[in-house]
Amino acid sequence: MEPTPEQLDLAVETFKLLADQTRLKIVWALLHGEHSVNELAGHLGVNPAGVSQHLAKLRLARLVTVRREGTKAYYAAESEHVRRLAEQALFHAEHISGAREVTHPEEDAGLGHAASGRI
Repeated sequence: MEPTPEQLDLAVETFKLLADQTRLKIVWALLHGEHSVNELAGHLGVNPAGVSQHLAKLRLARLVTVRREGTKAYYAAESEHVRRLAEQALFHAEHISGAREVTHPEEDAGLGHAASGRI
């Protein structure tokens, strides 16, 4: 069955969002656990306001979820689909560049996801 025009539009928008290095780094970090804006900013070495703007876009596209605890908000990757999108894009980059930074899940000692945490 061929994708509908709406499905194609949504897929293109998803790829556009992930085509930003900071957003891809944010998604990668969230694949390894929940983080607050400040934790992500510190981890990535970027301004919390910028991280917040990226997270807002990712949340609107349903790529990340938010959980509130008191005054803090914690973000996580939305689903296994998001994990597969990010991992496959990075595995493809590894394949075409010859780099060995990202490990394929089957090579990752049975952890079921890329655990190197590096992109």
